[in-house]
Amino acid sequence: STYEDHLRHVEQAFQILTEGQFFLKQSKCLFAQRQIEYLGHVVSSQGVEPVTAKIIAIQQWPTPKNIKALRGFLGLAGFYRRFIQGYASIAAPLTQLLKKDQFGWSPAAQLAFDALKRALSQAPVLVLPNFDLPFTVETDASGVGMGAVLSQQNHPIAYFSKPFCPKLLRASTYVRELHAITAAVKKLRQYLLGHPFIILTDHRSLKELMTQVIQTPEQQVYLSRLIGYDYTIQYRSGLSNVVADALSRVPEPNTTDFLMLYVPSFSFLKSLKRELSQHPEFLTKLQDLTSNSIPDYRISQ
Repeated sequence: STYEDHLRHVEQAFQILTEGQFFLKQSKCLFAQRQIEYLGHVVSSQGVEPVTAKIIAIQQWPTPKNIKALRGFLGLAGFYRRFIQGYASIAAPLTQLLKKDQFGWSPAAQLAFDALKRALSQAPVLVLPNFDLPFTVETDASGVGMGAVLSQQNHPIAYFSKPFCPKLLRASTYVRELHAITAAVKKLRQYLLGHPFIILTDHRSLKELMTQVIQTPEQQVYLSRLIGYDYTIQYRSGLSNVVADALSRVPEPNTTDFLMLYVPSFSFLKSLKRELSQHPEFLTKLQDLTSNSIPDYRISQ
């Protein structure tokens, strides 16, 4: 956008703040910046990335000698977990040491410690979401935990991972993969609800998710967690489904084993539109927007 666009956006923001009787502290405001630091992140037109000083602090962190030092390291590293592919799996040997009477530094812990430092030093720039484009959620489950990446046009927006509880560690592969999907959708709800998105999975039977006969109460619970979302499930073979992969390793179309199931959108959005079309105040606002062009606002059907 141009400098004039920026001034217009600032003016609109001030107007909204004035109407709501909110106040800003001038010393904490920055205008006409190409990038800013905000809550430990650098935000620019390119996307979001960790502040360099924090990454340096992580890289220079000494080997923890006790639980308190380990908690401090994991606290800082965990703050940037959205930038790290498979954070939960990488950090698993370290998080195990936080349990009561479990601290004992081992070669496995040192490998995890070094791997986490290395992953943070190579953290990618995450792009900002564009709600006019469809999202893709790529998920996978292993014997340790699950991982997912939210992306648009093969550009990552956020990574998500978490270890499995003992119950899920004993569960079937089908249940673990299904849990990975529902957990990722729940975590990324603010991006996905009300917008179409694609779920990529390397578990073949999940492509029939919405047409399968529900055989267990557990399966019914998982399926109920996806109600209200407008999604498509696509199957990719394991070799092609590299969860949370970076931009440069997109599989070639001619080598991808690709199957697809389209799930119709749920009816609540249609019901909402129908109710709004009969609401006098909404119709008045819609008429104002239709007849008067307002900068940076538009009607999307």
